[in-house]
Amino acid sequence: MEQMKKNLSSLPLSQLLILSSIFLGLVVLLSYTLPTAPDWHNHFRPATQALIQGKNPFDNKLYLNAPWTLIPMIPLLLVSEQVGRAILAIMALASLAFVGYRLGAKPLAIIFILLSPPVFQLMLDGNIDWLMALGFVLPPHIGLIFLAIKPQTGFVVALLWFYQAWKKNGWREVVRISTPVTILFLISFLLYGLWPLNFSIVNEWKGNASLWPSSIPVGLALLATALRREKIEYAMAASPCLSPYVLLHSWIGPLLAISASTIETICAVIGLWILVLIRAPV
Repeated sequence: MEQMKKNLSSLPLSQLLILSSIFLGLVVLLSYTLPTAPDWHNHFRPATQALIQGKNPFDNKLYLNAPWTLIPMIPLLLVSEQVGRAILAIMALASLAFVGYRLGAKPLAIIFILLSPPVFQLMLDGNIDWLMALGFVLPPHIGLIFLAIKPQTGFVVALLWFYQAWKKNGWREVVRISTPVTILFLISFLLYGLWPLNFSIVNEWKGNASLWPSSIPVGLALLATALRREKIEYAMAASPCLSPYVLLHSWIGPLLAISASTIETICAVIGLWILVLIRAPV
């Protein structure tokens, strides 16, 4: 009995060692196999360096996300760019798997999501849609902070939360859940000016995978269904449909929205790969 107690007490440590070994192995493997990530190299890493140096991250005209996006990336400056890029990729996979799990996805559905074109593009670019996606499974007053990182892929979820808050306790509840993100916005404006005005530059960027304006009817139907049924999954799917600028990796929201249905998820991922192959240059 004493030996059993000893084994049980040592189990968490052994699991921690196994997970640490797997993590380090993946970091080494991905550091040598993944190509340079353009968004990490050109956008997020330089902006994070500027942040910790007390400079304005928006002096880099390529950086357009909320400044608090950079806080989780500060530890990645302690390692080389490529190692940081590898850790970022692991964080993306772990985060999306966690969100899928919280939304009721089975392991097979999670595997297919992680093998989908949006996630591949996310990994190649070194972007941060995975960080925004965490907001889907957090309480609204915290989740809004994460959704603000990429509003084009989560703003309908914010509308749903405001609607539910208003139904619960009127404007008091709306103010309660919106206060943390509002404070962050105000502080960021004091520090860095009205940085959202820089968003007009995205019209000059290539790679837009938005279906707008053709997707507006679908987006409005999903918005109406989200409000009527008060289900976040419809809101997650609606946001990219109502956004004029959406990159491929930002379509991870609709995929996560159906992740609780394994067959539908598999079909959607297969369909996305067919679309990628059809559009691939010959």
